[in-house]
Formats: sequence, C-alpha cells, structure tokens
Amino acid sequence: MRAALLLSAALACACAHAQAPLDLVNPLMGTDSKPELSNGNTYPTIAVPWGMNYWTPQTGKIGNGWAYQYSADKLRGFKQTHQPSPWMNDYGQFSIMPVTGKKRFTEDARASWYSHKAEVARPDYYKVYLADSDVTTELTASERAAQFRFTFPKSDQSWVVIDAYDRGSYVKVLPGRRRVVGYSTRYARGPLPKNFKNWFVVEFDKPLASAELFDGDSIVEGNAVGQGIDAGHELLAGHMGAIVGFATAAGEQVHMRVASSFISLEQAERNLDREIGKDDFEATRAKAAKRWNDTLGRVEVAGGKMDAMLDQRRTFYSSLYRMVLFPNKLYELDADGKPVHWSPYNGQTLPGTMFAGTGFWDTFRALYPFLNLMYPSINREMQEGLVNDFKEGGWLPEWSSPGYANVMIGNNSASVVAEAYLKGLRGYDVDTLWQALVHGANHAGPMEAVGRAGVDYYNTLGYVPYDAGINESAARTLEYAYDDFAIYQLGKALNRPAAEIEPYARRALNYQNLFDPSTGLMRGKNKDGSFQKPFNPFKWGDAFTEGNSWHYTWAVFHDVAGLMRLMGGRKAFEDKLDTVFTLPPTFDESYYGEVIHEIREMQIAGMGQYAHGNQPIQHMIYLYDWAGAPWKAQYWTREVMNRLYRATPDGYCGDEDNGQTSAWYVFSALGFYPVTPAVGQYALGAPLFPLARLHLENGRTVDIRAPGVSDARRYVDRLRVDGAALDRNWIGHDALLRGAKLEFDMADKPNTKRGTLESSTPYSFSLDPQAPGFVRATASH
Repeated sequence: MRAALLLSAALACACAHAQAPLDLVNPLMGTDSKPELSNGNTYPTIAVPWGMNYWTPQTGKIGNGWAYQYSADKLRGFKQTHQPSPWMNDYGQFSIMPVTGKKRFTEDARASWYSHKAEVARPDYYKVYLADSDVTTELTASERAAQFRFTFPKSDQSWVVIDAYDRGSYVKVLPGRRRVVGYSTRYARGPLPKNFKNWFVVEFDKPLASAELFDGDSIVEGNAVGQGIDAGHELLAGHMGAIVGFATAAGEQVHMRVASSFISLEQAERNLDREIGKDDFEATRAKAAKRWNDTLGRVEVAGGKMDAMLDQRRTFYSSLYRMVLFPNKLYELDADGKPVHWSPYNGQTLPGTMFAGTGFWDTFRALYPFLNLMYPSINREMQEGLVNDFKEGGWLPEWSSPGYANVMIGNNSASVVAEAYLKGLRGYDVDTLWQALVHGANHAGPMEAVGRAGVDYYNTLGYVPYDAGINESAARTLEYAYDDFAIYQLGKALNRPAAEIEPYARRALNYQNLFDPSTGLMRGKNKDGSFQKPFNPFKWGDAFTEGNSWHYTWAVFHDVAGLMRLMGGRKAFEDKLDTVFTLPPTFDESYYGEVIHEIREMQIAGMGQYAHGNQPIQHMIYLYDWAGAPWKAQYWTREVMNRLYRATPDGYCGDEDNGQTSAWYVFSALGFYPVTPAVGQYALGAPLFPLARLHLENGRTVDIRAPGVSDARRYVDRLRVDGAALDRNWIGHDALLRGAKLEFDMADKPNTKRGTLESSTPYSFSLDPQAPGFVRATASH
C-alpha cells in the first residue's frame, strides 16, 4: 500500500511539474506534405482554439491549397486563412508581407528565402527571419484579430504589402489613421455566396510616409497620401492590394494590428477594438498562450523524463492542438456583445452562432465524441449553429466551408446531432434539429453532400443499388444504416412516437443486405438483388468511398455482434480482423484512373490492408473487443501509435482531416475509443502514459493510471475502476462524467482470459433488449 501511495504521489508530481502543454505542441507536424503523398496536409496555424480567423506563413501561390509546405525554401507572405484542408482550399483570405529596397509587391517578387533554423512556430506565436529583406516577422493572434511585429534594418525603403487577392477585392488607404482597409471575396468551393466579403482593417503604429495601390502586377496611378486612396466599393473584379512605406532605423520595430469581419468594415473595427484594444504585442500573445494552456491543459499526461515518453507527449499535445481548431467560429459579437453571423445560405446578417470548416464524414467518428467528453460547452455552441444552418439553408451541412460543399458522402450529421444530446448537452433547440435529421434522412438533397443520394432505393430495397448510377453506393448504404441507428437513439431519448422512430430501427440493419457470404465481405448489390460483378475486394472507390471492401466491411459501428454473426461467429470474425494486417497492400486504382494519395499511404505503411491514413477503417482495431480478444486491440493500437504518429513535419500517415486522425491518437493514448458515438460507451484499449488526468467541465476529474506501462508492457493484465475489478471491454460515458479512477496493471504478455466473455463486449444494437423485437431478426426490404 505504501509503495502504491508513493507511486501515486510521484505521478501526481510529474503532472504538476511537467512542461506547459503549449510548449509541447509542434504546429509543423504534418506540414511535409504534397498532393501525391499526405503526411498530414496541415499548415502551421497561429490562432486561438476555435477562432474565426487563423494565420499561417505562406509558401504556396495564391489559390494553392498547400499554403505551407515544409520542403519549400521561400515565403510569399503571412496569410489570414480559414482553410480546413487543402482539398477544400480557402475563402476570404488575404496576406501581409514586409519587404525592403525596391518596391516588390507581386507574390513572386516579394518572396523571400527563409530557413527552419530561423523559424519559431507555436500555436500562440510565429517568428521567422526573411533573408532577402533582412526583416524579422513575428505574429500572434486572437479569435478575430492579430498583431504583427516587424523588425526592420536601416532603410529609406521599408514596405509592408497588404494583398487582398484576386477574384474581386477592394482596398483603401487611410494615411491619417495609419490604416489600410478593404475586403477579399476569394472563395474556393462553388459559386460566390450572396454578400460574401471578408472585410479587414490593418493599423500601423508608425505614420505612413507613402502608399500605393496595385491591381495584379501593376501600380494604380494617383497616390493621394493624406486624402485616402480608394479603389472604389463597386469594384467586384480584379486583384487589389496596397504597399505602404516608411523609413526605418536599424532594428526598428514596426507594429501592426489587424482584424476582419464577414459582416462589415464597422464590425471589423469593433473586433479590433474588442480583441486587441490597447494591448501591446506581448499582451496579446500572453492572452493567446493562456487560452491554449487552459484548453490543452484540460488533459494532462505525464510519463517521466525518458526521451521516448517526451516525444509521445509532444505527439499527444500536437494532436490535441489540431483537434481544437475546427470547426471554427463563423460568428462575431455585435455592439451589445451578442453573437451574430453572416449567413452563407442567404447572405443576411442574423443573430446566433454558426461554425464552419468540418466534414462530418471524417469527424463524427472521434472528434465530436471528444468534444462531448472534454469540451461540451463549445459543442453546445456548435449545435446552436447547426440549428441556424438548417433554418437558413434548409439542410444540415455535411461539409461546411462555409455553407454547403458538395463533397463526400453520408448523412453523418445524424451522428453529430444525436450524440450531443444523448451525452447530455442541453440548452439549444433540439426539436428543430430533430426535424433537420428527419428531413435529411428522407430526402435527396439539391446536391449529393446534403440529404441522402439514393434515398428512395435505400428506403424501399434496403440498400442503394450499385447499378442505379449513384457512385459509392455500398459506402452510402453502410453509413446510412448507422445514421438511422443514431436517429432512432435520439428519437427514443426525445420520446418521439414509436411509429415515427421504428422505421429507423429497421433500417439500421440494412447493412445486412450488402454482406456477401461467399467472400465474407461487404459488396455492392444491383437493383435486382444480385451482387455486383466482377468483384475485386481490393478495388478502391467504385462501390466504396476512398477505400475498398476490406476497409468498409467493418463500417457497422452500431451492431458489431450482428456483423460477427454474418461472418460465422467470434473465431471467424477474429480471423478476418487478423487478415487485414496479414494481407499484402494490394490495390486496384482503376476507378480513379490513378493512384490517389490515400492508396499510396496504405501501401507504404507496412501494415497490410490497414489504411489508417483514411477514416473508414480507423475504428477497426477496437473490434477485437467484441471478438473476445482485447489483447489484440491493445497490441495494434500501440503499433499504430508507434509507427504512424510523431510530432514531426512528416508526423501523420495521411490527411489529418480537421481533428479526426488526431482524435484517434488522443483517445487511444488515453486507453479508450468511441466506436459507436451514438452510444454512451467507449471500447477499451490500453493507456500510452503512466498517468493521464482529465479535467471535466463539470469540475470532476478522471484519473487514468498505468504504472509500469511501456512499449513492451502494453497489455492490460487487470483493470480496476474506482477500486472494483472490471472485466468488460468498455467504460461508460456516464461513469467518466461522474469522475473516475481507472487503474491498469500492465504486463509484457497478453492476458488471454480477461475480457473474453460475451457479456464483456461493448454494445451491439441487435442484442439491445430495448430494441423492437423484430429488429433482431430481419432487415428492411
């Protein structure tokens, strides 16, 4: 007992004296990427959690989704960005760049060589030396504003370029106020929304000795310093910018404050005054640092002084940093401090919250479950925003960037909405969200990315047919089935009439209709009930989405026991899971006509058909908990964390995707994972750290202790929760919310007796005694 107390005290001390979590984050993790191969496809994001505006150094040209690539040699500017991924690209962006000597304002001419040796990248702060201009640039940010600090050399020709970009922009210089104002309308996804403008205000602490406007690569004639320079509010085309100049002494620091708004110039000025006010650069940075430490510090992990453990902590907090960026705020605070937003759906300025920059196909799996556990208040705001999305646009956005983007599949807003309510979030209009779910589940939207493509087939045949001209039909069917389960669960919680919700219970078993007994895999099915021919389980795309049958066969999140029965029972199921890792990384790319980066990332990972770099299979390892072989989940989760994650520029094994791939790591490092988000259970793996402590919003804590854990001692020999032995392979969400102590005894060999009983397995819908009796026997046809 005394030894246990001493160990507990030592671990508590380790947490108390550990580095601040902010100091462990590497924003460059995942930035060594390109379209052909993603090691994260991230950019260094200088921001605060869930802010409206982010900033990044820019190596790519205007319009290049790979805004910052670690391998690049030159910087073209410092960009305000809202980009959730390079594939979605950006909107409303503009950039800032200091130069000296000859006026250089085009993106190639102003570019400067730089080195990572003279670069500091932190979430709250960025610093870099621009060699061609002999200027050091520093920046820090708030939610809707930022501060820059330029250290210039002695020069009569020191300049700052403000580039509002092409496709319609406006710039005005106000020398008497030391300001440049304007807007950008650059928008990557689809047609320009109504009234879309990202207004900005830039203010210097030094008088502007000169100022000129440029349009593309030409200076606009007629400089009128002292009277203002106006490109005209009616200019809706062109590439506008300004270059302002002054003389500087050696080492002189010039400060610049900037803020923006999607609503108006007046609102941008309000954002500047409210968020920056009279604060100097260091004060803004200190506030940003506090926001980051408060947010990241909600989860403490400790593990001694070993270099390997320190690297793991860096990876943990670098991943957690990515998880609290998107979706980001689209709303602002009016003169009375109340939330208002520009609506991407109707162009109006309306009351209430709104968020943008996430794809539910990715993030319903683990990112939103983590928000519900650790940051429920921000997800409550997100749910309020979804209410406004539906009221203003008529659909829930399956991919928002902002508004509706016609990419990816599924109706996974059902999981995001249902899970939030089922896990206790309240204080928003859930009845309107129920209407939104029912509407989306029973209608094909005006585009494939809202509602359900093929819904009439799905509701009558029980699947989306392969030969109906609807791409990725099997993936749609499998995801719709889980989404129907989520809707059913929410309907029960809202006490909706049985007649209203039972169709969703029946459809939740539609996954059965695509199981092919001859191969033991999911397979596309034709309208006449025959399976697609020919069938190649290694073919990516076609009936599936960014994966093949070996990846999507496991997409039965809500009824693993039902899938197990289809495969012939526990042993056959376990063997099938094993096969994913023992198969070679064979692939057929003919559907795409090229080897897409997701295929390449699976091929080079050395883990067979396990394609962790994309989302469809990320939960699969935890299915060993249903098979009665939890030690295999413990083994493989550790292998994935060891092999495929690191806080380095090549630190991910595929697209990071708005926090989802990071969320897999963070959950797995804590020792559990939300395989079925719309159920209050987490499948168990094994902790990565000797001690983790979760500081919940309700004031309670969860202690996760695994003294002696190491790469060799990765197996759970025994688990106690609040002192009582726990043999099952899951932990309840409610148990965590009450505050809990999880104590793992770790071993270097598997305990093949613990967690093997069928009663030890996590939830499966077809075994739920509260499910309608007929659901356990048949699927909808």
